Amino acid sequence: MDVEQLCRDNGAADAVIVRDLTEIDLPDGLGGFDAAVVDLMLGGVSTLDFAARLRSAGIPFVFASGYSDADEISGSFPEIRLVAKPYSGDDLIEALAAACDRAKAA
Repeated sequence: MDVEQLCRDNGAADAVIVRDLTEIDLPDGLGGFDAAVVDLMLGGVSTLDFAARLRSAGIPFVFASGYSDADEISGSFPEIRLVAKPYSGDDLIEALAAACDRAKAA
């Protein structure tokens, strides 16, 4: 809930929290996202395939994870910032803004 409110406080018109990848019910699973904060694991399932789909679709995102071993992320997504939990709201918003700026420049 804190991330949702943080996004709204920083200009997001809508923010949706997903606790499990099955909650994403769009046909392509991506059409409704302008940007995303992706945890490495949701509902015990890796989100790396989902993150790859976001990247392929050109949707800006950052990882926010409590997993201390970030090798999977840095190996597969070297250009994507990992914001380690616990993180400050400022760190998360700064990382997401940078990801959005990169997407606009591309």
